[in-house]
Amino acid sequence: MAIGINGGNGSGRRRFHGTSALAEINVTPFVDVVLVLLVIFMMTAHVMEFGFEVDVPKTKAVKESAKELPVINITRDGETYLNDKPVNINELSAIMKSRYRGQAAYLRADKGATWEPIANVMATLGDAGIQVNAVTKPEDFAEKRGR
Repeated sequence: MAIGINGGNGSGRRRFHGTSALAEINVTPFVDVVLVLLVIFMMTAHVMEFGFEVDVPKTKAVKESAKELPVINITRDGETYLNDKPVNINELSAIMKSRYRGQAAYLRADKGATWEPIANVMATLGDAGIQVNAVTKPEDFAEKRGR
């Protein structure tokens, strides 16, 4: 790529001798860096998403320091339990308001349960203004434990 001065006939005085400078950017190092970062991200994404498994030490059970979380369990047959005690769905919102003031509830349902009791619990707690969080298990959790 040469630029001619004064009509390009060579009679003008040239500022630079030889070839002119190229104004192109070499993208090869940029592509190399991006690919290395992609490989690093792909290798560490699994660790960032699931974290490390830590086997915590066992201690004596202390009820005073442990916070009891409201977990609503629904069995395959549609029976409703608050933590480990059976509960009537009509009394659930009153119990939640009195015992767990403003705390979010955790809904744990069997995967074989019908949708109706799950929807009823969610609607009852939603009408009472209580946030409901569904408890799930990651797909590869069972694979890690060795089915």
